[in-house]
Amino acid sequence: MESLVRLAICVGGSALAALAVCRAADLLARFADARHPETPLWGLLRRCRTPLYVVVLAALLRWTYSVAAPGQGPLEERTEVVSRVLLLCLIGSGAWLTVRSVAAVVESSYARYAGRSRDAARLRRVRTQVTLIMRVVSVAVGVLAAAAALVTFPSFRTLGTSLLASAGIIGIVAGVAAQSTLSNLFAGFQIAFGDMVRIGDTVVVDGEWGVVEEVTLTFLTVRTWDERRVTLPVSYFTSRPFENWSRGGAEMTGSVFIHCDHSTPVALVRSHLREFLTTCGTWDGRGWDLAVTETSPTGITVRAIVTAKDADDLWTTRCAVREELVGWLAREHPGALPKVVTAPAAEACDRPRDHDGVQRQRRRPRPDPSTGRPSDAPPH
Repeated sequence: MESLVRLAICVGGSALAALAVCRAADLLARFADARHPETPLWGLLRRCRTPLYVVVLAALLRWTYSVAAPGQGPLEERTEVVSRVLLLCLIGSGAWLTVRSVAAVVESSYARYAGRSRDAARLRRVRTQVTLIMRVVSVAVGVLAAAAALVTFPSFRTLGTSLLASAGIIGIVAGVAAQSTLSNLFAGFQIAFGDMVRIGDTVVVDGEWGVVEEVTLTFLTVRTWDERRVTLPVSYFTSRPFENWSRGGAEMTGSVFIHCDHSTPVALVRSHLREFLTTCGTWDGRGWDLAVTETSPTGITVRAIVTAKDADDLWTTRCAVREELVGWLAREHPGALPKVVTAPAAEACDRPRDHDGVQRQRRRPRPDPSTGRPSDAPPH
């Protein structure tokens, strides 16, 4: 009974002490956030309350349990098992706390950099690099935590010594078996620090137009215009050509083709296009043009060129220009719209011809006056 009371006091006291420590840390972070509102670091660090509580609780329980279970008794028999379980919890929660803290520092640094920079392309590049760096840190911390947890078991220590002795063979086998995974891993680093593609870039891959939504060490996700997600391995972007419409700037130039009749007043169409663009909110004002680019026996092809600040605005501008020009021609110059000329097909001529090529009139047989039937008709 006495051992159970000591155990209850151990658990309850450790929980209250851990709660007090976490509460004090949260109040300090809140006070620092109020004193320094220009940086979001302290506000982000408040997200570490839960892993900090688990770390402090595991450490206190591991220390107080050995004190609460002296001598012989039911607690003494399980001291080693409980101590190892608490040590594993301490290692896991420490890794969790480390990842959360590093993420808070990195996100705070990126937020401060984004507040000072006005270059959208540079911000997308830094965001991509920060995302991949955080993933690498998370994987590294997880691997170290798993290794530290395995070392706590005596059997794994002996196994680890034998594995280190044959590390060369294992490395060769692992390299051959994970060749595709390793290629994607190095391709992810190449994309992040080679500035090939970034989060938020507008790309065209396999005929699909979309925006890069997520970049990891192994795959990349593109959100298409119709809200679908196309997932591709990152090695795709290092081994195949693709279109990046945002590299070097998001501004774009697009064209609109309209088929018209030869009588189209091109000068008036050009003037109307200029007037319409001044009222179009998605046109960025960098440039425009209208010219006849092709002619055929049935009509001409008029091409209008417009500019916009990004791919979305360019699509909207092109649709608006196409709709406006077609509607204006239909209202003001209906004769300028293309015409489809149709004519009846020539009748087939199978009548015999003379030797000089003149068609002969087929002579109809005369009826017999006595019977009323043609003279060359067969008898009944």
